Amino acid sequence: MERKDNYNGALQQPIQSGFNATSTTHDVIKGIDLTGKTAIVTGGYAGIGLETVKTFVAAGAKVIVPARDIQKATSSLRAVPSVTIEKMDLMDPESIDRFAQEFLAANNTLHLLVNNAGIMWVPLQRDKRGYESQLTTNHLGHFQLTARLWPALKNAQSARVINVSSYGHQMAPFNFDDPHFTNRAYETLQGYGQSKTANNLFTVEFDHRGKAYGVRAFSVHPGSVNGTDLGRVAPMALFQQMGTHDENGNLKPSVAAKLKTVEQGAATSVWCATSPQLNGIGGVYCENVDVAELDEGNIEHNYDEPLSLRGVKPYSLDRENAKKLWVLSEQLTFCKFAI
Repeated sequence: MERKDNYNGALQQPIQSGFNATSTTHDVIKGIDLTGKTAIVTGGYAGIGLETVKTFVAAGAKVIVPARDIQKATSSLRAVPSVTIEKMDLMDPESIDRFAQEFLAANNTLHLLVNNAGIMWVPLQRDKRGYESQLTTNHLGHFQLTARLWPALKNAQSARVINVSSYGHQMAPFNFDDPHFTNRAYETLQGYGQSKTANNLFTVEFDHRGKAYGVRAFSVHPGSVNGTDLGRVAPMALFQQMGTHDENGNLKPSVAAKLKTVEQGAATSVWCATSPQLNGIGGVYCENVDVAELDEGNIEHNYDEPLSLRGVKPYSLDRENAKKLWVLSEQLTFCKFAI
């Protein structure tokens, strides 16, 4: 089968997987054996990351979880066998390099890399380089991590990299003129949106470069999931503005009833990482356990109807933007991604 790119959404159409928004990790992992496989899952000790780790382990994989908070990770993963926890902070480039060096010293192959960790709607924070925190955590840290782990991904000869993105990419294209809000007022939704657009653009370009070595990349919108701590520092006013919470700050029961469980939220990540249905495909944005539809203004969105928050914007799959972001990411991380 000819290996095509998803530049400009060329492959961005549902493949009729047979799964849907209610499918769970248990549904998508059925019949899949990960014995002998090594996986890394960032943020693998909370929410959908933890569920992803549990699913991989149950299917036979050995999993490494890099964690900023070792104590929290140890507590969350205590009952899960075959998991190793290592120190790493996506806001600290030295810790990313250290983690990757230690991994490569102990493992020559990496079959699955799930770039799952993320922050959302935080107040303005900067890393020590002056970079905005949502861009650093959600994209630049993962770009650097993937670059450093490239030798092990390549050695696997058949590896997959999953970048957990979000419908939030629709909030903003990538701002190449001022990615760190140096010369414009900080808006947390814009910061989050561009970081998720960056996940999609990175996926498209990485898949283009990696597929010759058997390494494919996918970006994922988990859906609106109950029981994650992603929005833990977001101002309640934002949720109220979107119509999901009442004046007392409580999630509306009508909205809660439509949210995904953690097992449903992690299903698309697990499917993208393991399903033979995606053999020969890559660079695509997936949701509800299928390849998502291209959103060219044809989809109506309503925040109190979580299932309407779907589709992928063409600007986040744009060929020129993807190439431009790759170059910028190498410059910002001082990290030559030599594929």
